Amino acid sequence: MSTWYLRNCGTTLCATILANRHNIVWHTKQGIRQPNYIGSLLRASTVRIGTEASTGKDVHVPVSDVLPMVHPNDLVLGGWDISGVPLEKAMQRAQVLDYDLQRQVAPHMALLGKPLPSIYYPDFIAANQEMRADNLISGQDKQAHLEHICADIRKFKKNNGLDRTVVFWTANTERYSDIIPGVNDTAENLLSSIKSSHPETSPSTLFAVAAILEDEPFINGAPQNTFVPGVIALAELHKCFIGGDDLKSGETKLKSVLAEFLVNAGIKPLSISSYNHLGNNDGRNLSAEKQFRSKEISKSSVVDDMVDANRVLYKAPEVGEKGVPVGKGEHPDHIVVIKYVPAVGDSKRAIDEYYSEIFCGGRNTISIFNECEDSLLATPFILDLTILTELLTRVKYRKTSSGETKEFATLYPVLSLLSYMLKAPLVKPGTDVVNSLNRQRNALESFLKACLGLESNNGDLLMETRLALVGGFTFQSETSTSPQDRRLSVISFSSSSGASLSPVIEPFPAPSHLNASNSLDAAAEELAQRVRQSAGILLAVPMNPH
Repeated sequence: MSTWYLRNCGTTLCATILANRHNIVWHTKQGIRQPNYIGSLLRASTVRIGTEASTGKDVHVPVSDVLPMVHPNDLVLGGWDISGVPLEKAMQRAQVLDYDLQRQVAPHMALLGKPLPSIYYPDFIAANQEMRADNLISGQDKQAHLEHICADIRKFKKNNGLDRTVVFWTANTERYSDIIPGVNDTAENLLSSIKSSHPETSPSTLFAVAAILEDEPFINGAPQNTFVPGVIALAELHKCFIGGDDLKSGETKLKSVLAEFLVNAGIKPLSISSYNHLGNNDGRNLSAEKQFRSKEISKSSVVDDMVDANRVLYKAPEVGEKGVPVGKGEHPDHIVVIKYVPAVGDSKRAIDEYYSEIFCGGRNTISIFNECEDSLLATPFILDLTILTELLTRVKYRKTSSGETKEFATLYPVLSLLSYMLKAPLVKPGTDVVNSLNRQRNALESFLKACLGLESNNGDLLMETRLALVGGFTFQSETSTSPQDRRLSVISFSSSSGASLSPVIEPFPAPSHLNASNSLDAAAEELAQRVRQSAGILLAVPMNPH
């Protein structure tokens, strides 16, 4: 199902999926541990779908049960790495998982074999990674490298009998690529620059282009600017899905919550100072200045939209000639520091200070110390992003106007609905970035419920940013599909231009972990029954078992 570019998170992901799939239990000094998916938005959190009519109490269901989603245990794993160390050895080297779990899962990891050879351009990652680079695609011809990756994706799909792959960058942070007119500013120029092996084409950009050309989604889990303008244009041209940038799992997620709380409470943050140290290979790579700069940029922009939304606290930028704003306006001082401390390994430390102005010149300081196992915090989000991306490839809508029904179309290629899990969310060009964690969660929840046919508060849904259309949208009416159609029917939207939009969810084959008595169709029917009983409405059509 998914193709991974491996690192600490990659090996942790493979090992934990295998532990869940084979129900491996292990011993620690605290006792016996069971595999689980705690930390996953989809597998370990719930969403409100209505109210129990007889009691008036809210009804919540797991997010993963709202729509037909792939189960993590059914993912087929593969990937590339510049290091040829077998996966079980790479897992041991990462020092993330308990020894007893590593011992038991190692034989299953060994069956996955070595990672595929990958691309290594020394200028893009820290020099301290060179000693690991022993598993490389030969030569310096970037067009040949692109074709090699495309062939790997095709072979992976064919050998595993897959309908869909999701290519996910979990590799080292790269330096930023320069945006150069005539090189990477358009789809045509980008493809030409790859043919000429231009030095500003990064490995991650090559992987993104390969995925797009193979019509497979690509997710960037690192902070560099993989999605140069030419990549976005190419995705639009091929109507292929992309999402990024940089996993938002710890300190930055907390920052997006706390900064919003302070600003919304009428308290004015004057400075936000963030210090981190960690000792895994991610920290080692980030000890290089150019790679750290990529991470600094993605971490620093997280409060921008909250500040821009409150011009009572923060002065707006001055307006220059022709009404064009000059500068950013008033903004909190914001500093980010990351240091490499090998002794702490994957156990990342983060210290944050929020220094704010309060009533009549008063001051308030909030200091937070956060310790977490970095890879274990991030890995569930890789699962969530992969599964949501696959789901969104099956969401289609059609436009109806004056009785004329158009063909179904896919969502806009840039999947901004993934923003909840990303530090620097990629959004539709020309639209505002939303960093507020609450608004990001509301948008995703509203979208999933709308696809089920449940009306919800869609103020944060921003439907016009999810489609290749212009205009605001409001809930309008129920739609239906043929009983022979293996689709989930949903509520429709109407645009400001008067056009009606009717989305549907395309099916996927029932995964192997579901038996006949627990099929997707049975799950859909069960959920529909719960909606009937609790909310008093039925806006979902279960998928036809045939």
